[in-house]
Amino acid sequence: MTLISIQFSLLNSQTAMPTDRLTAWCPALYNSAMRTITAFIKLGRLHFLAGGVVLHLLGVVMALVSGADLNVAALVWGQVAITAVQLMTHYANDTFDLAADQANTTPTNWSGGSRVLVEGGLSARAALITALVLAGIALVANLVLSLTIRPGVTTFALLLTAQVLAWFYSAPPIRLHSRGLGELTTAITVTLLTPLTGFYLQTGSITALPLLAAAPLCCFQFAMLLAIEFPDAEGDQAVGKRTLVVRLGARMAARVYVGVVLIAYALLPLLVALGLPLLVVVGVAVVSPLALLQIRRIMRGDGQNVARWNGLAFYSIVLLVASASAELVAFVLVLGMN
Repeated sequence: MTLISIQFSLLNSQTAMPTDRLTAWCPALYNSAMRTITAFIKLGRLHFLAGGVVLHLLGVVMALVSGADLNVAALVWGQVAITAVQLMTHYANDTFDLAADQANTTPTNWSGGSRVLVEGGLSARAALITALVLAGIALVANLVLSLTIRPGVTTFALLLTAQVLAWFYSAPPIRLHSRGLGELTTAITVTLLTPLTGFYLQTGSITALPLLAAAPLCCFQFAMLLAIEFPDAEGDQAVGKRTLVVRLGARMAARVYVGVVLIAYALLPLLVALGLPLLVVVGVAVVSPLALLQIRRIMRGDGQNVARWNGLAFYSIVLLVASASAELVAFVLVLGMN
């Protein structure tokens, strides 16, 4: 009995060490895995994806107002393509703008990148590989759409144009954001091509309606980019990233911000005359008090005030999303009245 007890004790002592090591090792592995997953999610900046959904749905509802029947496959695959391009851009931008983000000492919640690569949460190589995978997913969705759902060269060209512009916004050798074209490129890609894609995939044609609806949204997107660039300007300039705020200076960029927002509202009567439903214009006008507050913020110098940068960028984003959402709701009401 004593011999058996001794053998049992020896067996326990031999197995205890690996078990204890495993117990200590698993939480460390789990924590490491969770940190990596969290970093990937943060780098993707998922909260910005809502804008792509709203703008795509805006195009789809405009198509229904124009008499098209809802094509569910086009809706789903179109959103896959749009979201993949958005995510591709997020991962690519952090990769290619790493030097500027590292030089940025005044990031906000909305500018300066996700800070994941700067803080060492992931490697730039991992971010670039993820961007390339997402680019592949977007291309596959494009092929599905252009070969089977809405066959034709126009479908392929429309989606590929958006993807190429999004990639070369920050990617070398073109780096559109450093050529004074980044703001215009983003306005075209996000607020014009996204609803236009939704419209075309449902109708198979391009008419004036989505172009008219996109006009004020393009202005708000352009202004939003300027607001986001104010906090980044010093770091951008240090590494040769020549955005419009860097090129023009903060004071002149602030004037451009005000001018572009005013142009958006000045266009509204013309847009009605050209065929945009009055209810849609009313929806955009409803959001104008926020635009006036933003103009007031800019005119009092918020573009040069570090303490106010975060709020300025946030409400510029809200102005765009709220205006796009107002247009979407208005078109839904128009559809209900038809």
